Amino acid sequence: MDVRRRPPRPPAPSPTLPQNHHHHLRPLPHHLHPKKPSSSVVDLDRTPSPTPKASDALPLPLYLTNGIFFTLFFAAAYYLLHRWRDKIRSSTPLHVVTLSELAAIVSLIASFIYLLGFFGIDFVQSFIARASHDAWDIDDENVIDAERFILEEDRLLVSCPAAPVDSAVASVSKLMDPSLAFSSEDEEIVKSVVSGTIPSYSLESKLGDCYRAASIRREAVQRLTGRSLAGLPLDGFDYQSILGQCCEMPVGYVQIPVGIAGPLLLNGCEYSVPMATTEGCLVASTNRGCKAIYASGGATCILLRDGMTRAPVVSFPTAKRASELKFFLEDPLNFDTLAVVFNKSSRFARLQSIQCSMAGKNLYMRFSCGTGDAMGMNMVSKGVQNVLEFLQNDFPEMNIIGISGNFCSDKKPAAVNWIEGRGKSVVCEAVICEEVIKKVLKTTVSALVELNMLKNLAGSAVAGALGGFNAHAANIVSAIFIATGQDPAQNIESSHCITMMEAINDGKDLHISVTMPSIEVGTVGGGTQLPSQSACLNVLGVKGASTESPGSNSRLLATIIAGSVLAGELSLMSAIAAGQLVRSHMKYNRSSRDVTQVSS
Repeated sequence: MDVRRRPPRPPAPSPTLPQNHHHHLRPLPHHLHPKKPSSSVVDLDRTPSPTPKASDALPLPLYLTNGIFFTLFFAAAYYLLHRWRDKIRSSTPLHVVTLSELAAIVSLIASFIYLLGFFGIDFVQSFIARASHDAWDIDDENVIDAERFILEEDRLLVSCPAAPVDSAVASVSKLMDPSLAFSSEDEEIVKSVVSGTIPSYSLESKLGDCYRAASIRREAVQRLTGRSLAGLPLDGFDYQSILGQCCEMPVGYVQIPVGIAGPLLLNGCEYSVPMATTEGCLVASTNRGCKAIYASGGATCILLRDGMTRAPVVSFPTAKRASELKFFLEDPLNFDTLAVVFNKSSRFARLQSIQCSMAGKNLYMRFSCGTGDAMGMNMVSKGVQNVLEFLQNDFPEMNIIGISGNFCSDKKPAAVNWIEGRGKSVVCEAVICEEVIKKVLKTTVSALVELNMLKNLAGSAVAGALGGFNAHAANIVSAIFIATGQDPAQNIESSHCITMMEAINDGKDLHISVTMPSIEVGTVGGGTQLPSQSACLNVLGVKGASTESPGSNSRLLATIIAGSVLAGELSLMSAIAAGQLVRSHMKYNRSSRDVTQVSS
């Protein structure tokens, strides 16, 4: 919602207005039209005569009017100053004025009044109006009218075509889910949400029932948009579990099928990998890769680093002063003191390093720390805040521009993550024997090695890829992220991967590896606490925090993801090398359902 522009507050509407003040937004069926308003109500809807403005002084375009008065103001001021200087030199009294000087004085006053009215008064009035109607500073009792007109303005800005009368808004019963039966009280609340009297975001706090709030909001959305949400499930979800932590203003939930790939034999243990996806062939292909790895003796995965990062940006009056803080942070003698300050943020937070980079008089400080079994963004941010407050004692002129300066770098492809790592840095390898490659993967070692060189390495270099030297690592990472409650947006850096293939044992066997420097996962917090996602973590044996070795569950999850990526890379590359990709997708990733018969 855009809260920067506010229309002037209209006269207080009559009691009948909240039910029908949105009637101009789209045509409604005859039986849904509200009663005709009385004449007094109609008078309220009439557009008031426009208020005279300073720009109406001349019957000219606005830019010409402004130009004339600007020129008049400065010309008159220059002329009078010049004349007064001459009078002072000749000892002539200043109150003795000629006709030309009198005209200049009148012109100066007139142009000043115009400029003050056009720029000064309008600005002050608009500033006062915005401040007095600020949605964040108004009490709940006074916010209703303001929010109603804010919502009304937002609707008027929408340029979508109106829904046809005979289709989406044919009747209330068609818009509402057949399973929902609203009481008269809930029906009034729906009308109030539609009219803007009750803000949609406040339903949970006002009603105290998250499911009821979601159902009322859902119906209000259907009436406002004229579109049905019948295909979006509402029942069967605990909306209380997401209140204040996972999702705001819910109206339902999206169903994503979860498949199981495996068993994945990794470091001597077997894992059944849950993958939430709507892409056909993905689970089947990863499963085939797991089969090939299992038949060849399994894969080995090694954790290289484990540290979440946050990089604030601060500014100084001079680059010299910024460099002094850089040297202070990089001095090993100061690290222990900074670590004590940082680690106070959590019993799991452990500061590991601080990397600095300068741009002029701005300093970027990349803090890296261990975060236990949590993904750790909030934890590291709190630690960074502690350090910044501590540093301001010795560097009072330091201006904290932002807690994140994008040198972290979060949810964006960045070379710093590719080189330095972020989250869990993992390498996974396996040796696939020649017989398995021929019987299971239907290709040859030499074909795989050549394809990997020309596609994943040379092809990605030609494309200018950053961390994308692989076939489809993001496919597997995204599917496991969604199934286990990770942040899907962090798939961007978590999918950084380079796939290497090499013929060994005189060309008979294949050595394959994936190196992933920035897998960002956790097994506590966020979406991991939801029942479905928690169940998927439980299948992997990494649910919740490890009591014996803090951080071991999240590290194990990262290695499982890398092993699954290895399986997915092996299978897809084999399909491409064997010319099976298009044929398999046409068979398994094509719907035979007649979509023209699906109701919208």
